[in-house]
Amino acid sequence: MGTTYPPGSRLPAAVQTILFQRRRAQFLPAVARRYGDVFSLRVPPYADNLVVFSRPEHIKEIFAADPRDLHAGEGNQILGVVMGEHSLLLTDEGEHARARRLLMPAFNGASLRGYQDLVTGIAAAELDRWTPGSTVITLDRMNALTLEVILRVVFGVTDESTRAQLAPRLHRIVTLNPLVFVGYMIPRLRRFGPWKRFQDNQEEVDTLLYAEIADRRCAPDLADRTDVLSRLLHVGTGDDHDAPLSDAELRDQLITLLLAGHETTAAALSWALYELAANPDIQRQARDAALADDDKHLEAVMKEAMRLHTVIASTARKLTRDMTIGGWPLPAGTVVNTSILLAHRSDENYADTTAFRPSRFLNGEVAPNTWLPFGGGVRRCIGAGFSLMEGTTVLREILTRHTLTLPGAGKPEHGRVRNITNVPAGKARIVVTPR
Repeated sequence: MGTTYPPGSRLPAAVQTILFQRRRAQFLPAVARRYGDVFSLRVPPYADNLVVFSRPEHIKEIFAADPRDLHAGEGNQILGVVMGEHSLLLTDEGEHARARRLLMPAFNGASLRGYQDLVTGIAAAELDRWTPGSTVITLDRMNALTLEVILRVVFGVTDESTRAQLAPRLHRIVTLNPLVFVGYMIPRLRRFGPWKRFQDNQEEVDTLLYAEIADRRCAPDLADRTDVLSRLLHVGTGDDHDAPLSDAELRDQLITLLLAGHETTAAALSWALYELAANPDIQRQARDAALADDDKHLEAVMKEAMRLHTVIASTARKLTRDMTIGGWPLPAGTVVNTSILLAHRSDENYADTTAFRPSRFLNGEVAPNTWLPFGGGVRRCIGAGFSLMEGTTVLREILTRHTLTLPGAGKPEHGRVRNITNVPAGKARIVVTPR
């Protein structure tokens, strides 16, 4: 099999890496316009040879492929310094399948319904602090809200002292500067400056998490607790053949759930609230849905916000053998990238692609393999249902209390990349007026 890659950017690899990390919303469409639907990039340390796909048939081919041939865990190894070697995002084949089986019960439909009341209470407590007529910095408030959800619903932390110690340290992990993140992969840098501070923070978080796991294992009410961590302590102890999760595995999965489910959901909510404030007619429809407990409509609002303002740009899989994908013969070691950003922006996939129109998710317009915020195939995000439940619950609480408008002098909002997440550059400021 030949080793000729599809044509792509000829910029120096270091420049491609910076553009891919920091200016992907401009860089990727520009490369696609020049080289077509399949193109190559060199973006070390993410991937020396990256081939980008965005057509639905190509994405279907990648998602449906044998996971032994396309390793998503290997494609995500750059995240290992933070998430840990046991992370669901970093493992492959049998190890990944076992971890996914053990985590699934905590995210099935019955479990999600059990979490909803707690999310409602957390959202209500947040909204009680909003001053009528004030300008709300949405990204900041949604980050605070989703972190509280992670702490209470996922980690199950109820002790205020533990929460006070853990919350700011988890926040530092989530808001890690990309340059610090890249530099942290060089062990000798961990003795200096921001890299040492991050190392110290990681160690403090681990100490707190391992203590929480140990305490939870001994909790007399463990069987009655419904948070994700408590549920995970039960799995693998019944008639199944999977060994229970070790403390190290639990730590890595908790950090993974934090990083995958905190700012991503906060960003999606911020974009949704901004678009509702900018589109009064759509906001009125969403408010009517909130009052009628129409979760499908509110979920469509979240989905359209995630489409128009793609939060995570892509997924990646590393070929373990020579393969032909999308008609291109590619050698083992190639990282294939499914571009969520390009798929969501495609005029072929979406009519009125730049318009915020949640109705497209209610009338059957959206074709398979064109809406991809949670990836797909056997690697589809295990927390997808949780994220959508959280988003619709928060939207319902906000819309039944407040009318949303944009500040009079507000500029149109655009995105910027923070870590790997597309967030509103102006933090999506909105004015809230009681209904």
